[in-house]
Amino acid sequence: MTKTDLMGFVRKSKNGNALKISISTEAFDKAQRYTTQDGQEFVAMVIPLSRVQQILDGYKEVTAVSQIGS
Repeated sequence: MTKTDLMGFVRKSKNGNALKISISTEAFDKAQRYTTQDGQEFVAMVIPLSRVQQILDGYKEVTAVSQIGS
């Protein structure tokens, strides 16, 4: 079964020229990580592209940033 954990939120900046991504430090600390061949550690997160487009088009103000794990 696939598990989805809420990591934070995405919204448009006040001037509308950028996307602001807010990540919970608690969720980030608990997140699953992976290490690349060169030894760097990353946390993979997803934001549905269709939801980002809805923010850009003005239909939504905010959407979730999640981590999908097993």
